[in-house]
Amino acid sequence: MKFSYRACDAAGQNVSGGLEAGDVVDAIDLLRRKGLFVTEIAAAADNPEVNNATGAVRHGRRRMFRGRLLKNLALFMRQLYVLTRSGTTLVEALRSLERQSHDQAWKAVVGEVRAKVEQGSTLAQAMAEFPDCFDAVCRSLVSAGETGGGLDTMLERLATLTRKQLQLRNAIIGAMIYPILLVCVAGSVLLVMLLFVLPRFAGMFQAMDVPLPATTRFLMQLSGLLQSYWWAALGAIILAGVGGKLWAATRGGRAAIHRGILQVPIAGKLISSLEVARLIRVLGVLVNGKVPLLEALGLARQSAKNGQYTRLMAKAELAVTRGSTISNAFTDSPLITPSLCEAIRSGEQSGELGGLLLSMADFLDEENEIVVRSLTSILEPIILIALGVVVGFVAMSMFLPMFDMTSMTQQK
Repeated sequence: MKFSYRACDAAGQNVSGGLEAGDVVDAIDLLRRKGLFVTEIAAAADNPEVNNATGAVRHGRRRMFRGRLLKNLALFMRQLYVLTRSGTTLVEALRSLERQSHDQAWKAVVGEVRAKVEQGSTLAQAMAEFPDCFDAVCRSLVSAGETGGGLDTMLERLATLTRKQLQLRNAIIGAMIYPILLVCVAGSVLLVMLLFVLPRFAGMFQAMDVPLPATTRFLMQLSGLLQSYWWAALGAIILAGVGGKLWAATRGGRAAIHRGILQVPIAGKLISSLEVARLIRVLGVLVNGKVPLLEALGLARQSAKNGQYTRLMAKAELAVTRGSTISNAFTDSPLITPSLCEAIRSGEQSGELGGLLLSMADFLDEENEIVVRSLTSILEPIILIALGVVVGFVAMSMFLPMFDMTSMTQQK
């Protein structure tokens, strides 16, 4: 079976290539013997065996949004843990979950995993055929559980990990719905006034030959431009969106965006704290699952969403490879707070690194939820005030000439 891989050598350099092996576990063992630390491995795209086995569900998986996938994965891990803990065989548990699934794309994935387990593959090997559904962290913990005879324990940890991620995601989305709705309403109201309401007043003002204040002239000119060149404005928005997406897909664009996000006042600190909490939770789960520290760091690095933290985790991998500690690698980084560094150092010295990381992740998640709620509670009145100011400015600009006209008529 052919595999393609990405790995780090002893010098910390990224390497990639392909190799032949019986399964994923054998491929990882072969690469480790060569002194390579695997960061990503998957069946080669030109492998006919894999293509035949997974071709039926590829289209369905492409339609599965990330939020829906996380919800399905959290429910899948929780139910699989309960079934296996109660003594149900793995195949029967997977068959039961396949029948219960209402999402057809996810049902197809579970069906393929169940079929591969029935054919003699381990659960980790079956999941490895669907890396876009089961990430490297998930597969590594399942593999460790199957090897050590504690699959139900690992499934419980994965269920907790995915549930925490889903709760945080839902909390952020729920907190942002109302502010986003307010912004959309404000933009729609302003656009309707500029395109449909102001032109009617413009005709009336021209007919009456009333001198217009500067604010009214500005709005009239803006309304005229939008009416005459709406297609240019729409095209510019589309081109800017496409260009921004293409730029964000480049390495330099991603790096600039990741740096810029962390430098945004207030929001940057929150995003940084959310990323740190997620990374140390992943690392804590892996360490508690008896995954080797170097491999755990590599998996945590793969799970990082921000390139700044990806480089930080790579630095920690290199430090551990050279015999140093994680806390030493984090000490000089502005991305990790000194208190967290000291906590990690204490965990390394006491041998309780995994449990300490999970405790710190729980603490950070609680703090982040409070900050998110506080920011959204402040953001809502700010948006309402801004909406009122904009609408009031437009209304006053339209009615001021009418007041002037009324006063002139009374003087006459």
